[in-house]
Amino acid sequence: MASLDPTTGMRRSQLYRRHINNKAVFKNTGYDFVVSHYDNGNDQHTELDQARSMAICDLSTLPRTGFKGAGARSWAENQGIKIPDSANRSIVQPDGCLVATLSDQELLILSDILAKSHQVTALGEQSTNDHLENDTQTYLLPRGDSHCWLAVTGNQAAEMFSKVCGVDLRPHKFALGDIAQTSVAKTNAVVIRQDLGQILSYYILCDISAAEFLWDCLLDAMQEYAGSPVGISALEALVSA
Repeated sequence: MASLDPTTGMRRSQLYRRHINNKAVFKNTGYDFVVSHYDNGNDQHTELDQARSMAICDLSTLPRTGFKGAGARSWAENQGIKIPDSANRSIVQPDGCLVATLSDQELLILSDILAKSHQVTALGEQSTNDHLENDTQTYLLPRGDSHCWLAVTGNQAAEMFSKVCGVDLRPHKFALGDIAQTSVAKTNAVVIRQDLGQILSYYILCDISAAEFLWDCLLDAMQEYAGSPVGISALEALVSA
């Protein structure tokens, strides 16, 4: 199977050179290219087993955005978005996208894994139109430009995080949908527990300039657990399992 060239997409991950060096096979998901799997002698079923145990996946080319301001919460609710009751919580929308409240005045919107949700694009366009027409006290935050997006999956994920994060992310302490704005490997990050199917999983977002550093640190921390990168096809299989 011939791999697509990630340099020809509208957006590329800061990690694309690492993926290419690891023999990544890319596919189109949403509007851009993402790693489907790695052609390193293992089949995709092996990557699925890896994702169930200990794995990391780069989702940085999937759609995401954010909104901030005194009116952000009420504006989003007027667009039909379900908002968590408190800060540092997230909730999955009917179309699969994830809405996270980082504070009383800041929202983060993440696409679903399959990138089938159109909420990120639609909300961005609506916010721009509303801001031009009247003062909604809501301001668009282009998180696709500012933050990388990684997923760490597997039954050993919480134990691995204990090596690089001061927050206790064990499932009985860190519930599904919980958010920690903390330091991961000495990098400021947003950690969201978002299980994929029945598998313990976390989304990690950090400043895009730190993407390579954080990726390398997490891979190093995973060595003890035989963790490795996987493509998004393994995560899609987790969701559909």
